[in-house]
Amino acid sequence: MSHAQHDPGRLGIWTFAFDPHPAARVRDAAAELEDLGYGAVWFGEAFGRDAVSQAALLLGATKRIVVATGIANIYLRDPITTAAAERSLGDQHPGRFALGLGGHRVSGSPTAFAGYRIPFSGKPVSSMRDYLDNLDEVPLNAAAAAVPPRRLLAALGPKMLDLAAERTWGAHTYFVPVSHTAMARERMGSGAYLAVEQAVVLDPDPERARRTQREHVGGYLQAPHQRNNMLRLGFDEADLADGGSDRLVDAIVASGVENIAERVREHFQAGADHVCLQVLTATPGELPMPEWRELAALAQE
Repeated sequence: MSHAQHDPGRLGIWTFAFDPHPAARVRDAAAELEDLGYGAVWFGEAFGRDAVSQAALLLGATKRIVVATGIANIYLRDPITTAAAERSLGDQHPGRFALGLGGHRVSGSPTAFAGYRIPFSGKPVSSMRDYLDNLDEVPLNAAAAAVPPRRLLAALGPKMLDLAAERTWGAHTYFVPVSHTAMARERMGSGAYLAVEQAVVLDPDPERARRTQREHVGGYLQAPHQRNNMLRLGFDEADLADGGSDRLVDAIVASGVENIAERVREHFQAGADHVCLQVLTATPGELPMPEWRELAALAQE
């Protein structure tokens, strides 16, 4: 068996949709994503499965596809636990696991979901640097992976992008327009890997599609670090009001197959190595299998 790093390809899938579904359904969905030709599957971590068990589930259901955390929250787990899981998953599935690291936050304060406090402490860049140092220093005695798992950082601002290029494989960017991809590539240089999340809608009903777009954008605009990133990229306060201006919504969420294909091309032209598509629907609890199938042709381009 070859123990080379598996290529995530140019196109992958990003999703939160696995969490509400039983493991057997998730296994079937992951296997189909692999059969459809996607090179990677990324998933978020919130109040569903934790990042490690989700990764193990997806890796066990597939043979080729790269499985990447997007992201595993560093404030929820000690570096010892993360280092041990990283090595274990890397050993079991050589070259197929990518550890995306980040931290949910709201401008330096603990964030909350449904009234439940999510821990956060310290300054993001220095906390991440310390975390990476600690990961490297854990005295593991588990079997080493034949191919060391790759790490990425959730990065928006210049300093975190610098750290991603300096210390890891590269950056995983989320909720960003094409202009951010160009900035990130320039900031990190040609050697760092850049995996960009792109939200998309395929709803044929224009009004419902617009509502889905704006709900997604409006939710993230509640977070100060996302607002600050938009302002840094040239949007203004008017663009951030009332769920986002049409200009901002269209820059963040592409709608329709032709527009999605063009947006993916624009990210690649701006310097992305990989684009992972997050399908948004009017029924977010359902697995968007029809949409994943429809978009699979883009993975062959």
